[in-house]
Amino acid sequence: MCLHDHTPAAPPAAALPRRGILAGAAALAGISVASLAAQLGTAPAAHAEDNPSSPGYPDRPASPQPMIIEGGTIVDPKTGNAVEDGVLVLEGGKVAAVGSRDETRRAVAALAGRARIVNASGRWVLPGLIDVHVHANALSDARAILQGGATSVRSGSSSFYQDVALAALPDWAAGASPRMSPAGLFISPELGDSLLADPDLAPLASLSGGVTEPSDLAYLTRVNLKRGAKVIKTRANPRAGLPEQDPRELVYNYEQLSAVVKASGNAGVLCHAYSAEGIDGAVRAGVRSIEHGVFVTEETISRMASRGTYFTPTLDAITSMARSANLVLAARGKEYTPIITAAVKAAHEAGVTVVAGTDSFGSDVTPIGTEVRLLGEAGLSPLDALRAATVNAAALLGWGERAGRLVRGSFADAVIVDSDPLNSPSALEQVSAVVAQGALVRNDL
Repeated sequence: MCLHDHTPAAPPAAALPRRGILAGAAALAGISVASLAAQLGTAPAAHAEDNPSSPGYPDRPASPQPMIIEGGTIVDPKTGNAVEDGVLVLEGGKVAAVGSRDETRRAVAALAGRARIVNASGRWVLPGLIDVHVHANALSDARAILQGGATSVRSGSSSFYQDVALAALPDWAAGASPRMSPAGLFISPELGDSLLADPDLAPLASLSGGVTEPSDLAYLTRVNLKRGAKVIKTRANPRAGLPEQDPRELVYNYEQLSAVVKASGNAGVLCHAYSAEGIDGAVRAGVRSIEHGVFVTEETISRMASRGTYFTPTLDAITSMARSANLVLAARGKEYTPIITAAVKAAHEAGVTVVAGTDSFGSDVTPIGTEVRLLGEAGLSPLDALRAATVNAAALLGWGERAGRLVRGSFADAVIVDSDPLNSPSALEQVSAVVAQGALVRNDL
C-alpha cells in the first residue's frame, strides 16, 4: 500500500535521448531477450510488414496461435447476461466471435486444425480483469500480476520509468506483461534518486524545498508525458503505510494539484489522498480518480458523483495494515477499515464509479480477485464488484469496449474461474486460466 518511497518552467528540450533513458528503464525492469525467452518459451518470429506502432522497424509482431475456449459460461459484465456452453474465438489478438455454439459455428470452422482448444466446461469465462493501481517495476512483477488474473493495469508510478518500458511489451511479446497505462515518475515534492532517471530532471535537483511550485509541478508533468506516461500520478497527502508519516497532513493543495491537472492535458491524473481536505482539493482540481480516499466526506462524495470522479479505495492495501507487526500501522488499519468500508458503500450508493485497484508493489502482488471480493463485502453486488474490475475500469482507462467485455473486436484477454461471479464476488479469487493478448499465460484446468 504505497509502502515504498517513490520520492526522489520551460517545456523539455526535444533533443534529449528518450531511447537511452527507456533502455535504462528496461534494464532496471529486467527486460532482456533472455528474460523474455524464459517467460514466454518459444515465440514465433516477427513478420515483415510495416508496423506503425514502432516507426522505423520494418516488421510486425507475430500473432499467437488462434484459440477457442468452449463449454464454459461466458459472462458479460456490462449487461450481466451469461451464455451457458458458450464459445469464445480468439484470433489476431482480438475476439473474433463469441456466443452460443450455433452463433460461433462459422468462426470455429474457419480455424479448423489451426486453433488451440481450451475446454472450460463447468467453469465461467470472463474478460481479462483490470487492476487500476499497481506498481510494477520488473518483468517478474508483471508476470505475478498476470497470474492473478489482471491482464490490464494502470500504473501508480515507478521510480525510473520501468512502467513505460513494460507498457511496450504486449504489442511485441504477447503474454509477457499486462496491457499497461504507465504513469512514469510520481509527481511528489521529494523525487530522491528518481532525479537520476532523466537529464531533463536535473533542474529540479537544486530546489531546496522540493517540487512544490506550480510551474515546477507542470514541468515535471510534461517531462513524464514526453517520456511516454499515459496517466499522471500525484498526491495530496503522505503515505499511510509508513508509520513515521501522517497521512492526514497536506502535501499538495488545490492550487498545486490544479497545476498538475492542467499540465496533464487529456492524460488524466490519479491522486493519492487520505484527508478530507486533500481529497476535496483534488476533486475540485479535476483529478480523474481518487486513490485510497479514507476520510472522504459526504459533500465530496456528492461532488465526485456530479463531476464523474472515479474512486479507487484499494481496500486490501488499507485493511491489511490491521495485521501489521508495526503497532502504528496496525492501529491505523483497525481505525481505517470501518471508515473506508463505509466510504465505499456511500460513494457507490451516491453514484460514484468505484474501480478495483490493489496497490500491489513489486512482486508482492495481491490478486485482483481479492480486491473484488472486498468490494463485495463493502456493499457492492457481485455484478457491481465485477464491473469495478472490468467495464468501469476500462472506462477509466479510456479503452471503451476493447477491454472489460468479450465482444467482437475486443482484446483477446480472458480469465476462467471455477465458480459463478454473478453469485459471489469471491469467485474471482478462484482463477483456473488466464489469457493475455491471445496467449495462455496460466492454465490450471
